[in-house]
Amino acid sequence: MEFLRSLTAAAQSELRTVVLAEAADERVVRAARILVDEKIASPVLTGDQSEISAVAEAHEISLNRIQIADPARVTNMDRYVHACQTGPRPLRAGIAERLLRKPLMYGALMVRLGDAHAMVAGASVPTAKVIEAGLMMIGPQEGIATPSSYFLMLVPAVKDTPSRSIIFADCAVNVDPTPEQLADIAISSGTSARSLLPDEPRIALLSFSTKGSARHNLIDRIKKALEIVREKTPDLHIDGELQLDSALDPRTAAIKLKDASPVAGKANVLVFPDLNSGNIAYKITQYLAGAQAIGPILQGFAHPVADLSRGATVEDIVNTTVVLLSTS
Repeated sequence: MEFLRSLTAAAQSELRTVVLAEAADERVVRAARILVDEKIASPVLTGDQSEISAVAEAHEISLNRIQIADPARVTNMDRYVHACQTGPRPLRAGIAERLLRKPLMYGALMVRLGDAHAMVAGASVPTAKVIEAGLMMIGPQEGIATPSSYFLMLVPAVKDTPSRSIIFADCAVNVDPTPEQLADIAISSGTSARSLLPDEPRIALLSFSTKGSARHNLIDRIKKALEIVREKTPDLHIDGELQLDSALDPRTAAIKLKDASPVAGKANVLVFPDLNSGNIAYKITQYLAGAQAIGPILQGFAHPVADLSRGATVEDIVNTTVVLLSTS
């Protein structure tokens, strides 16, 4: 947990603004209170002001020093509507104003316009709604066509292996990615890792095969993704296809690979071939290895957005905010 503490200390030194877009949820209001009290961030709760006040009062949570942005009462709507007319997906004024009455849309636009550094959502809305707000109001990261997600996995020490911080992607968004989408996921994950991890990103494109040990069209997809990434970002340390043991264990990598690899045996970013494997893998690591899973954090957007699990705890919301702010 030392790594998470270091990220928290970094957030405290900056004290940036984060939008919490589902402020009628008790967990979100409690998380906002912690962010203020521990001087991690300056939260902005978006939503109906009377509902937020009622939740806070019912659960005896002070709203002191917590900003509330009620889209029905804000004074800057004209500026926001104009921004929608010239945004990543230009909208007519009437449509823009209706959309901006929704806290998720309004919060996402706050981030694009620089009124906040990041947005955390997903505690009470589906992933698709968070992605929709991100695409419409924030827009994609330059050169990336595919939104995706990652978990920051804090894995405890096991036997002779020290504790480690690893990025798992994509575990929440893309069900059956094409080679082009896998390439986008890998490139976005490299960007995320560079912001978060102490070491240079080393990205493993995972498979049931290591460098031709098996043949299948699923492996061909991974090889194609590797070609695309190397062409688009030749400075990125990436390799595949690799089995998990070849990606993480130097001894196994030395046995299974004939040629030297910048990644095999020392990967810190694991890109899974589909959502089945990614989602299962992070939960196995969490529940059987005792790892802490923080996320999912969305990636591939021009500004930071997180998509919480709808079962997120208050601690999850706080930790996700800490990680997200580290990428902003």
